[in-house]
Amino acid sequence: MLDRTTDRWKEAGFGDFKPVQKRVIPLMMNGSDVLVESPTGTGKTLAYLIPVIEKMDIEKKLPQTIILAPSKELAMQILDVAQVWGKPSGIRAASIIGGANPKRQLEKLKKQPHILIGTPGRILELIKQKKIKTHEVKTLVLDEVDQLFLPEHTQAISDIIKSTLADQRQLAMFSATLPKEIEDHGKSITKNAEVIRVERDASEAANVAHQYMVCESREKIDLIRRIVRMDSMKKEKSLAFMREVRDVLTATEKLNYKNLEIAPLHSDLSKEERAASMRKFRSGDLPLMLATDVATRGLDIQDVTYVIHMDAAEDLDQYIHRSGRTGRAGASGTVLSFVSPMEVKQMKRYARELNVELKEVSIQRGDWQFVD
Repeated sequence: MLDRTTDRWKEAGFGDFKPVQKRVIPLMMNGSDVLVESPTGTGKTLAYLIPVIEKMDIEKKLPQTIILAPSKELAMQILDVAQVWGKPSGIRAASIIGGANPKRQLEKLKKQPHILIGTPGRILELIKQKKIKTHEVKTLVLDEVDQLFLPEHTQAISDIIKSTLADQRQLAMFSATLPKEIEDHGKSITKNAEVIRVERDASEAANVAHQYMVCESREKIDLIRRIVRMDSMKKEKSLAFMREVRDVLTATEKLNYKNLEIAPLHSDLSKEERAASMRKFRSGDLPLMLATDVATRGLDIQDVTYVIHMDAAEDLDQYIHRSGRTGRAGASGTVLSFVSPMEVKQMKRYARELNVELKEVSIQRGDWQFVD
């Protein structure tokens, strides 16, 4: 029985629970550990926040849930959702993220939040300083767990888990892709975790077109400039991916020189610069966001109509994560990959494994042209 979130669900105009929510919420309400794979945009955040909110003892003055995220942006996005859904019941949430003012974060802790949402390094730092007390923590959520289990986070994650009481601890792990090594590691630190895999609804997947364009590396920046300035792209919101921060920096500089302002997003930007990029892109002031993969993991960027792999995805998981930024909640979208002649075979393999139609396109006379 859901008491605290039912009214909010109705106010939001939602219908039935999404598949991931139907499967996860009862298990988490019962205290089970879960390992969940579900595509981007399928409702994972509420799948864990609803049981967290429902089970919260609002009389207690110490944190009862810690939610870990691999990036500051994702942590802040989760915080926004937690506040919207928890506030009506008197549930307080706070963000504890790297790069933020430490004094301000200590002020947040004095307000006795029930839910802490943050990045592993800063959360662990405050646990070690005894500023965060974890003996009342009942639930630990790892969002984008495949990124949290990377070497740079693994020790911090382990230490945070060990700081909580094993006999009362529930672990819930979520990702758009759950490779076997991540699943195995997750199982090794949980108590008989239920493994849940949810596929994107076929009708939603059908609304996304998958395309590729054969080009040389040196042509990519000029191609992206031509694409953004095409008449047919004037109303589109495009998110383009490159592998390395230095490539995003170079491309941004060259595009700015060509009088095309874009929204860059990468780890070398300050918190304020990242926030400004996100704001301008979300509002539609800038038609293109150029980003690295890590910078966008888990972010809910609304109304992205084009995902452009400026650097071809290195593997199927990366292709899925990037491409999942468009076609959300049944909306239509397009995924375009820039590939070298040597990468065409790999693109066709991705399409076969995902069971999607793949078409080659080019630009002719300032507009798209399908290549026979």
